[in-house]
Amino acid sequence: MAPFWKRLLWLAALWGGSVLTLGVISLLFRLLMTAAGFRSP
Repeated sequence: MAPFWKRLLWLAALWGGSVLTLGVISLLFRLLMTAAGFRSP
């Protein structure tokens, strides 16, 4: 039963990391677009 929980924990960690990375990338992209002069409507 232990390997299943460890695998589930790894899956959750990878998913959370990918979501966090996508959020940071989108935030940086928004900051770059704002610095370039593009305003979001």
